Amino acid sequence: MLEKRAYMLGYDLEETVKPNVDCLISFGVKREAVASVIAQYPQILGLPLKAKLSSQQYFFSLKLKIDSEKFARVIEKMPQIVSLNQQVIMKPYEFLLGRAIPSEEVAEMDVRCPQLLAQRVELMKNSYYYFKGEMGRPIKELVDFPEYFTYSLESRIKPRYQRLQSRGIRGSLNWFLNCSDQRFEERLQGDYIEADAAGLSFCMGGKLELPWSEMVSDEEDESEDEVP
Repeated sequence: MLEKRAYMLGYDLEETVKPNVDCLISFGVKREAVASVIAQYPQILGLPLKAKLSSQQYFFSLKLKIDSEKFARVIEKMPQIVSLNQQVIMKPYEFLLGRAIPSEEVAEMDVRCPQLLAQRVELMKNSYYYFKGEMGRPIKELVDFPEYFTYSLESRIKPRYQRLQSRGIRGSLNWFLNCSDQRFEERLQGDYIEADAAGLSFCMGGKLELPWSEMVSDEEDESEDEVP
């Protein structure tokens, strides 16, 4: 990690690193998850973290109806959320509300898959219209598997769904999307459709990239982080 992120050597251990680790724990992040949080977003060690977490936690509670305990789970899964612009977060949230999904279910979707909050609405629309128009599936399947929106429509969703259709197979979104290409082919060759295993881990196709324009700069006035 240090070879690629030499800037971390400039973080003061006593003044910045330790206080930020303690801050994560004080906001409900599990001790055993701290290492993973740092590995996902090393810059978190150098941020004015208490102010950012306080602002985002309040925002999540007020606007997204996600309480402090679930907010901590979001941070564990996607720590970049502490620096994501709140206007950016609201766009996918409002898009899902506009699909007649109750706010409490949208909140659960966001907790299960925080990556939703960094998705571009234009891409979500395309995936949604394919889901409803071509696949004709009930909204409940999206609520149960919100990770659907993080997969590429053209390179994964369409080709895999078309393969299922050609073979007369119907499987859950999780079953045919949340697996490697090799595993998908193995499933197609099977004589039966295996049930979704409980507790399946979710792996996106690549590293989450957040445009700098959508991140809140550490040099910006802290008032810009506040909920309007």
